[in-house]
Amino acid sequence: QVQLVESGGGLVQPGGSLRLSCVASGTIFGINTMGWYRQAPGKERELVASITRPGNTNYADSVKGRFTISRDNAKNTVYLQMTSLKPEDTAVYYCNMGILIAATSTLDAWGQGTLVTVSS
Repeated sequence: QVQLVESGGGLVQPGGSLRLSCVASGTIFGINTMGWYRQAPGKERELVASITRPGNTNYADSVKGRFTISRDNAKNTVYLQMTSLKPEDTAVYYCNMGILIAATSTLDAWGQGTLVTVSS
């Protein structure tokens, strides 16, 4: 059984910064791509950033230059450093991981979500 636990969300003023973390626990043989998604009220869930096991990254255009995704493979953890936050970044942020739970079996795992509110 695999569990993803996120932390680091909260209320921040425009222009501020937050760092999100997501830790995977359980029976894990390895983790492929890790990513962060977000869903704002009334909108569909969208990809914010992703990072492959070797460290190749991909960002949504709306966050390029402001957000940085990183991972610690030894700790089964993915981070999202968010700077220059804008009100439109307000959303529930979800982490996602492609977890190898057996030799040939991968689980598409999701965290429970953490709320980020950008407001003055």
